[in-house]
Amino acid sequence: MLSWLGLALSAGAPLVFFAWLYLANAARTSRHPVAVSALCGLGVAITMAANWRYGTASGVVHLWAGLCLLGWFVYLRWYSVFSPRKNLVLGALLPGFTLENLQGETVSSSRFRGKHHVLVFYRGNWCPLCSAQIRELAAHYRDLQALDTEVVLISSQPQSHSRKLAEKFEAPMQFLRDPDNSAAKQLGIVHRFGTPMGMQALGYGNDTVMPTVIITSPDGSILFADETDNYRVRPDPVLFLEIIKGT
Repeated sequence: MLSWLGLALSAGAPLVFFAWLYLANAARTSRHPVAVSALCGLGVAITMAANWRYGTASGVVHLWAGLCLLGWFVYLRWYSVFSPRKNLVLGALLPGFTLENLQGETVSSSRFRGKHHVLVFYRGNWCPLCSAQIRELAAHYRDLQALDTEVVLISSQPQSHSRKLAEKFEAPMQFLRDPDNSAAKQLGIVHRFGTPMGMQALGYGNDTVMPTVIITSPDGSILFADETDNYRVRPDPVLFLEIIKGT
């Protein structure tokens, strides 16, 4: 029983964390959820104690607990983290690229002029933090609109997926598609093979984007760029309001 308790801690702590991401509408977390790591480590310690006390009968359970802890740290140190990136130059003009609206019509980035724009490159409906981030933007939409600012949400997922996402929010934000991540590649924010295995069967491509927020000035220059190095660390929309108010 002691060894199984340890395994339950080692396996259960990450599972509860991921369930919380989906159920709590969390738009961001800390870089390292220490409590989860501590519970995983405690679980391994318990299985080690059981293995020492009861011998090989609990050895397999101890092995599985160790694999759970290893998998958690692989997730933290490999899957969650991107290489440091500074591809977007503040003050430079936003590069020219084309996107598609929900009707499949071409939209040029030259349209992102004449007012402030908040461009959010998100991974897709499958990412709970992306959905929560969009929900936050929808909650602040009127505040942004009062500052003559338009919100543009960009993903490489099929238009049908974006329509389902758009229907969840009353705020009239623009949902655009980046076919084959061509704009993301041009901006240097593409994440090769970043889509979780199995999502391809639901219509998502292998490649996605590293979550990125760009605020452009009315003249089309880059006023702000958040190029996070961890997909769970994202800016609060309140920051966007402060930046735009300060211009």
